[in-house]
Amino acid sequence: MRKIFLIMTTCFTLAATAQETVLPAKPQKGIIYIKNATIHVGNGKVIENGTIKIKDGKIEEVGASLPVPADDVSVYDVKGKHVYPGLILPTSSLGLVEISANRATTDVREIGDLNPNVRAIVAYNTDSRVINTLRSNGILLANVIPQGSLLTGSSSVVQLDAWNWEDAAYKTDAGIHLNLPSLMARSGGFRGGGFGAGPSASQTDPVKEGLEQIEKVKVFFREAKAYQAEGKHEETNLKFEAVKGLFEKKQKLYVNANTVKQILVALDFVKEFGVDMVIVGGSDSYQVADLLKKHNVSVILQQPHSLPTATDDDVDQPYKTAAALQKAGVLFSISDDDSQTRGRNLPFNAGTAAAYGLTKEEALAAITLNAAKIMGVADKTGSIEAGKDANIVVSDGDILDMRTSNVTDAFIQGRKIDLTDKHKLLNERFEQKYEIKGKKGF
Repeated sequence: MRKIFLIMTTCFTLAATAQETVLPAKPQKGIIYIKNATIHVGNGKVIENGTIKIKDGKIEEVGASLPVPADDVSVYDVKGKHVYPGLILPTSSLGLVEISANRATTDVREIGDLNPNVRAIVAYNTDSRVINTLRSNGILLANVIPQGSLLTGSSSVVQLDAWNWEDAAYKTDAGIHLNLPSLMARSGGFRGGGFGAGPSASQTDPVKEGLEQIEKVKVFFREAKAYQAEGKHEETNLKFEAVKGLFEKKQKLYVNANTVKQILVALDFVKEFGVDMVIVGGSDSYQVADLLKKHNVSVILQQPHSLPTATDDDVDQPYKTAAALQKAGVLFSISDDDSQTRGRNLPFNAGTAAAYGLTKEEALAAITLNAAKIMGVADKTGSIEAGKDANIVVSDGDILDMRTSNVTDAFIQGRKIDLTDKHKLLNERFEQKYEIKGKKGF
């Protein structure tokens, strides 16, 4: 009987500390003050010894000399700490892919080339264990994107403290995503899908095939635009309806393009259809920065920690591209598309850009206010300003520096969220197993 009791007690203790018990916080009510903070506003400004007043989930006041009442308020004294806007991951398969090797845990793509009516938001899994690992690094919002071949579907911005996708939705279906073909002929029969494709593969012309696919997308957009011009329809076309927002400037067209050739092809869509465009990837965007600025095209640098696209580029070019876009006046953001880190390294990618030409505050803006502007949510988040949602991160050190960053508190819409995650639980588990907690060197 005693053994059974011990087993039951152990199981209860494990269950009590498991990630499954990390529940979404209740709506914030009343007034919260965060005081004695070094506030990084997100728009380039820094307020020393600042105070933030939060009421009912919104930032009501921010300043260096705000009085803090003695009664009926919650006060967080963060003296010596840094306060930042919640970081925003601008490209992600978060909540759509749990374990990529396990098909049962992925719901990220549909078959077919033209799927603009596919909505990533309805497949978003708020119980993903990856989500909490991002929150621990200060990432509080993410743009969830479907994958596929050409037109993959619509993305939505989610906040990372929710019971279900309806709760998580921050801005839905705000972007339509297009994957451009590489438009590059490869020697040796290699076409990007693997080696050993066989003799027939080497006889095809990938550039010609790519241009045909691009024309296929253009024809679709022309038909969709004509469909919208009709006004009244005998039958509803779901695919045409899905891109209606592009022509009304309520949606943006996100185009995956890295090379100059791809980016120039993407700009043809702006010229012909007048859509608002975001280049995703943008490895060579620094070479055509003036054109991007001229056509008001934004850029998301998807993976700065990578090798350059061309063999004759500087080996550190991916680190310098952000500074080149900043200098040219191009609105840009930074992401983390590494399949191993799953978005966690977002702040450190921005930190690298700060070491290669950006100021610290410009690098911070790239993953906060700039990202919010690109995704159309800057009226609600992206900076610590009055009237915006209280999406706030508190860190012991510099959030862009892997060595000193230590997120101690985070608030989403004023709710103080639990920062427990699977990584922390595993760390605690093995510290106890090997009795190393608190020992020097660990």
